[in-house]
Parts: sequence; C-alpha cells; structure tokens
Amino acid sequence: MQKTYLNNESELKILEVESFRSYMDNLFSDNDEACFEATNKIKNLVIGSNKQKKFIIQQGVVPRLLTIIQNENKPLYLRLNVLIIINSLAKGTEDLVQDLDKYGTEEILLNLALSSSTDPKMIEICLSVLKTIMQYPNKIRSSFFKYSEDINTLSRLIQLASSDTSINCQSFVANILLSFSSQGNILNSSLNLTQAGGIPFLARLIQSEYEELQLPGLRCLASMCFTNRAVSDIVCATNFHGKPILDVLTSLVSRSNSPEIQLNASKCLTYIHRSGTSSLKSEDSKILYKALPCLARLCAPEFNEKIRGESAESLAYLAEIDSELQRLAAISNHLINNLANLLNCTNVSSKESALKCFASLTANDETIRKRIIDMRGLIDEVLNALKEDGSVKVAAVRCLHSLSRSVQLLRTTFQDHKIWKPLMNLIHDKPSSELMTVVSSTICNLLLEFSPCKDSLLDSGAIEILCELTRNENASLRLNGTWALMNMAFQAEQHVKTEIINTLGTERIFQLLGDSDTRVIMKSLGLLRNLLSTSLHIESIMASHAQEILNAIIMVLDSPHSSEIKEQALCIIGNLAAGAHDLILNDDKILLKLKDFLVVNDQKLQSGALFAVKNLMNRSSRHDKLKEVGIIMKLNEILEENPTDISFDDLNSIAEFFTKE
Repeated sequence: MQKTYLNNESELKILEVESFRSYMDNLFSDNDEACFEATNKIKNLVIGSNKQKKFIIQQGVVPRLLTIIQNENKPLYLRLNVLIIINSLAKGTEDLVQDLDKYGTEEILLNLALSSSTDPKMIEICLSVLKTIMQYPNKIRSSFFKYSEDINTLSRLIQLASSDTSINCQSFVANILLSFSSQGNILNSSLNLTQAGGIPFLARLIQSEYEELQLPGLRCLASMCFTNRAVSDIVCATNFHGKPILDVLTSLVSRSNSPEIQLNASKCLTYIHRSGTSSLKSEDSKILYKALPCLARLCAPEFNEKIRGESAESLAYLAEIDSELQRLAAISNHLINNLANLLNCTNVSSKESALKCFASLTANDETIRKRIIDMRGLIDEVLNALKEDGSVKVAAVRCLHSLSRSVQLLRTTFQDHKIWKPLMNLIHDKPSSELMTVVSSTICNLLLEFSPCKDSLLDSGAIEILCELTRNENASLRLNGTWALMNMAFQAEQHVKTEIINTLGTERIFQLLGDSDTRVIMKSLGLLRNLLSTSLHIESIMASHAQEILNAIIMVLDSPHSSEIKEQALCIIGNLAAGAHDLILNDDKILLKLKDFLVVNDQKLQSGALFAVKNLMNRSSRHDKLKEVGIIMKLNEILEENPTDISFDDLNSIAEFFTKE
C-alpha cells in the first residue's frame, strides 16, 4: 500500500493514504452509517494523542463535525459520537482550543445545550466540552465570555443543573459558572450570576452529599464573594432550606470533611469577611475559631503540598490587615515551623504561598517578626527566593518589606546581610511595576533615620533612582519615590539635601505638588519640609530656589485640597519663618493667607497658621509688618475668644506676645 510522509511539528508521521481518504470521504457522506464509521476511526485516532488532534483539525474537519451535531435529522448515536470527538479535541493544547474557538464551537455547544429539543446525553457532553474550554485563559475564548453578562443565559444554565439532572451535569455547570466568575470583569460577572439565581443554586450544591458537587460549588461561591461586598452581603443574608449559608460553610470546616472541602469552605468565609461585609467581622467566632484555625492546621506536613500551599495563601489574605488575626495565626498549630517547612519545598507556588503568609504575619507585630527571623536559615531562604522568577520574587520582597518595619531588624539582620544590595540589584534589572512597587516600598523603610542601611543606599546611587521613580506614570511608584526621598532628607546633611534638589529639580517638585494623586502631594510636601528643616539648610536652599518654592507653597494653599495637605504647606512656611523670615515677611500673598487661616473654622489649618505666625513673632522688628497685614488683630481676636479647640501652648504664646508688646 502506498504511503506518504507528512511533517507534523518536525516529526515524520506515516499515514495510509487510501484508508485515511476513505474515512474522510465518508465523514462528508450523506450515508449515516458510513459517516458513523468514519467518526469511529477519527475518535480512535484522536483520543490520547495531541499530535493526531492537531492533524485532524488541520484537515478542516471541525466545520463538518459542528454541522453534524446541529442537524436534528441525524441519528442520535452519530451526533453523540461527534460530540465525543469534539470533547477529545478540547482536551488538547491551548492552541487546539484556540482553533476550535475560530469556528464558534463554544457558542454552538451552548446553544445546543440550552435547546429544549436536545437529548440529555448530548447536553451533558456539550457541558463537559464547555467546562473544559472554560478552564483556559479567557483570551482563548474571548468571543464566548460575553455570556457572563447575559443574565438570561446564566439563568438557563443553572436550570440545566437542577437536582433531578445527573451529577456530572450539575458539576459541569458549576465549573462553567466558576470560570465566568473568576476571569474577565469579575465584579460584574459575579453580580450577574447572583441576579441569575446563582447563590441558591450554589447553596444547594455545597449541601450535597457528593463531594464532586460540593467542591465546584464552594469554589464558585468563593470566587463570587472575592472583593465583592454586594454579593457577600446577599450570601450572609441567604438561607437554604432554613439554614443560613454561613452556618453551612462553618460546618464544612469540620475535620470530618475532606481537606479540599475544609480548605474551600474556609476560603469562602475568608473572602466574605475580607469583602468588608458587616455580617462577618474579624472577631466573629466563624473567623476566629473556625476559618483561621482550619487554614493554619491545613498547612501541616501531613497534608499534600497543594493543600498546604493554598491554605497558606488563604491564611495570608485572611490575616493581612488585622493584627489580632496575625497574632492568633502565629500561635496556631505550629504554623511558623510548618511555613518554614513549606518554604523548603521545590514547588515554586508553595514557596510563594509560604512567603506571602510570612509577610502577612510579620506586618505589625514585633514579637512575631523576632520569632520568624530567629529561625535558623530562614532569612537565607527569603534572600534565595529573590533569585526566583516572577511572583515568587515579589512574595520574597513583600516578606522583606514586612520585616523592614522593625527598628531592631533594620539595625541587625538587614545590616548584617546587606539586604539593600539585592534590592538595588532588582531595581537595576528593570523589574515589573508590581515588583518595583514592593522593592521601592521596602527601600523607603531602609532609608529611615535609624537605619544603618541609609548611607550604603546613598553611596549606591539611590538618589538618582528615586528621583527617576517620581517621574513614573504609575502613581504608586511616584509615591514611593517621593516617600523615600522624604525619608532620605530627614535630618540629612546639607550635601545630601543639595543633591536631592539638584537631581530632582525644583520644576519637578512643583509638578509633584500638583500631582493627580493626593498621597504624592502629601509626601512631596513632607520632602520639602524635611529639606527646609534647619536655618543653615534653609538659607542655602532658598538662596537658589526661593521663588520656585514659595510659588509652589502658594499653589497648594490656593488649591481645593484637604486641610491635611494645606497644613503641611503651612508647616513649611513655619520652617521658613524660622530660617528665612525675610522671604516670608516680604511676600504679602503668604502673609494674607496666614491671616485668613488664623480664623478659619478648621483646627488643622488654624494650628498650621499659628505655628508659622509664632515663628514670625520671635523678633519685635517683624511686628510692624504683621500689624500692617492684620495678623496682630486676628491674634488679638483669638485671645479674646479663648477658643477651646486651640491648644494651651498656642494661646500662651499669643498671650506672651501681647505681654511683651
């Protein structure tokens, strides 16, 4: 028999040409028996072989297969056989799934599944294929994702998984809904799914006696509640068969259930709590005595690595912003030792989860930080993780960031291990925005006045790098760059301050004070305040940049920004009044602003103005100017009114002034 050699991904495959052509011809035949025989051959060819699947798709048979399953005049056994082939093709590679998407396979299968005339066996296979395809990234099935916005379609899908349908059918629908709620516009998808009746449906699944229904139900419910308070509020208020969903979830955390069920039930409780709902706060027993201990227990070596990793990551998220939960987690079930053990695993996702949990636990408590850092070799493991790729590296830096909040560790461990070096190396490697944000946040702490790393960072060119960060389009990076410079300028020597100003430029400072992010403005004012903190430094800096700085301050005072921001600007004026008083006295705009703020109905603005005026009142030679602009009169009014919202020291200073007068 004649044979030909076809090149398929650089490998030669022998095909019997006559045999292949015959069953390909039969596939397009109107004879149902011949067509069925051809589908049998194709089915046997593609099952278990991605290379054969790719070859079959390349022959252009997918449109014919889709035509057959849509033809209600074709016998059921033939249509079922074709669906089995499509199901096999969908279980291939991402490229194969993308090829199926080009022919609109998902939409055809969905419409077929939702049709009232479709046989239940066909519906089940259609749902199986959709479930498989939906597990791939949504860019592969972007045309299909629009159905997550169609409440009617979602509702009809849920109806396909009623309690009298097969377990497989219900499981497939739950997994399809899970994909809808966990990719794309998650917030809208979850709200749409809620409107379609998703919560009662999932409540029924998680109370099922079958774990294959409970697991997708729990995963979908967790996904819907993640950062979604609206959905979480509804879940908290929902009963199913007279039992609140929260109580059902709490019962599933019990050790009598499988580790997978315990984990996913705990995830649901975690996500509901973190959504911000008032119905499940951190002090609730469901969190304190159920979800948290369960997640800590599942980190133990007796469980498989996947369970341990997911539990550690969920625990990190649960305790991330609550110091009491961090404290309780740290003393639960040998957690710290178990996390250290997990950190030694070869699986990178396990390392990432352990690092995230360490970062969460050490965010606030000095005792926990000491317990963790004292573990033999732990800091070396964290530093080694900086050499890993992607998210593991980010998690390692997050861990260092939490640890860097400790004064003691900055003076000991961070200095002994020269931790500033690998952090600076990461910056030079042009990291992603996410990694750069965490690295720069950590460097902010390393630049605090009590950190011995500060001088080393200065010597390594940190000023230039941080000034460049302030020009980044990412607001978080601009914030961190400005914040770090503010820390660097605090009680710094004059040459350091001069280098900051010369590298950053007064024009850039002016731009930062007009930034779209108020946090950046606040730290920019803090930077300016630290630069202008002593008389000698004030005179030196203002000799070169007086007009630009004064214009920037007036711009802030004239802006609609909050009183907290304007108070910072007034404090800068106060510093200048002590060191460059003539500049302030000769600027009527600033003096008039001070006069207005002295009697404004805002304690922060009033206190800031009083601070500046007190520094101007130190010498009697300045009093005539203060009288001229009306400041003395306003001070007299304040003293006569004796307001309770002004501090005793401020009132006493005003009284002393008039006594001297």
